[in-house]
Amino acid sequence: MTLTIEKEETVTDEALRILMQQLPPSKLARVMAAWQIGSGDYTRERDRLFPGDTVASLCEEIRAAEPPAGS
Repeated sequence: MTLTIEKEETVTDEALRILMQQLPPSKLARVMAAWQIGSGDYTRERDRLFPGDTVASLCEEIRAAEPPAGS
């Protein structure tokens, strides 16, 4: 039997795609902050995950995706 081990980057990319589909942006950001502490290149990851986005556009997306406060 042969075991194929995928590169860590491939597995991480798959996990991020799943999390991006299943979590609201605020929770995804918290997971990524806890998950990536002390490793990787955040600037490169940020540009890959959020191409063309600004802080303002990301804030708008977060507000649109989150339920209203007190709900």
